Amino acid sequence: MGQASGRHYGMDWLRVGAFQLLILYHVGMAFVPWDFQVKVVDPPIGWSTILMMLTSPWRLSLLFAVSGYASAALFARGDGRIAAFLGSRLARLGIPLLFGMAVLVTPQPWIWLITHYGYREDFGTFLIDDYYSFRSIDGVIVPTWMHLWFVAYLIGYTLLLCGLLILPERVRKAGRWLAERVLAGPLLLPAGIAFVYYARASFEAGWEDNHLLITDWSAHAHYLPMFLFGYLLRGSEPIRAAIARWWPVAAGLAVAGYAVLAWFEYRYGLTIAPRSLWALHGWAQSAEAWGAMIALIGIADRYWNVDHRWRPMLAEAVFPFYLIHQTIIIVVGYWMMGSGIAPLPAFLLLVAATMAGCWAFYLAGREVRWLRPLIGLKAGPARRAPAAVAAPDPTPSATPL
Repeated sequence: MGQASGRHYGMDWLRVGAFQLLILYHVGMAFVPWDFQVKVVDPPIGWSTILMMLTSPWRLSLLFAVSGYASAALFARGDGRIAAFLGSRLARLGIPLLFGMAVLVTPQPWIWLITHYGYREDFGTFLIDDYYSFRSIDGVIVPTWMHLWFVAYLIGYTLLLCGLLILPERVRKAGRWLAERVLAGPLLLPAGIAFVYYARASFEAGWEDNHLLITDWSAHAHYLPMFLFGYLLRGSEPIRAAIARWWPVAAGLAVAGYAVLAWFEYRYGLTIAPRSLWALHGWAQSAEAWGAMIALIGIADRYWNVDHRWRPMLAEAVFPFYLIHQTIIIVVGYWMMGSGIAPLPAFLLLVAATMAGCWAFYLAGREVRWLRPLIGLKAGPARRAPAAVAAPDPTPSATPL
């Protein structure tokens, strides 16, 4: 693989692609039988869960891993100063999180209460009387972070990372040595799959995340190590070399895991499979989760480590897209409910509306000086995206994710 400490364009492209897949996944949630704020078609499309399993097991572990990789780049840019790194991360993540909770996500709990609990107040009344009341309304806690839980978790993981960075150097070197002994060789795939399986199986919640931060132990057992793995990856040539060697096998394991999960969805749907098959289901999820992540990192290194004039803008747009996308999906999806539009046109319309709204939010927001920090962009006026360069750029991506 390429130089561990320099800029890796493949990881930039992987980050951009991973968040676009997340947007498509959330659009899909408006069509499947799984619980979501809105359902565009009635009844939901049962077989569509088979397609959702293409990304469901690994989408979040990949996002945390690439975020950990980006954090390593940002830390290196600050010459290893922990206080400066932490202050920068708290500002770049915390300010958009607070703005998102106060403004951007507010239509989501309102629509959730209407579609699930018979809430009858208009949006203005909801904002004035209920949203900022700091209480639970029919089990919906307000104010809320909704899909921005990911940002809150990143802040928490960044604090833990800084705690690790202040440990004595000999302790950090020992931890890196141990991780490389396990992952920089033929154990890369079996050890990773086993870790994911037992991280999830060791808690009663299993693969269910509650997004409450403090009590989401099953999620933390999975996502925090993925974040730290991404951080470690940027500076570890042995692990990078192991990924370069084993990613085709990882891709095969991911496909095999998906095939098993697709059979489960086809055979059992929303019913509960026999307990005797639960372990098989968990191992299949773990194989797809770890295998797909390793395969995509390997593919990004092998084929995507090239620059393009659009990359800086796309990398910068990732965080604003993430902040606004689910609100657009739910608002437009709520408007489409009961419209009678056929499933495929409805899906394409919702995708188009979401992408158009995300682009409008980013392109308009980047031009407003005071709004830029609120949507995760660097303070100051917008700058024209630089042209592609031939030599690796050691600075991290503009996006804080």
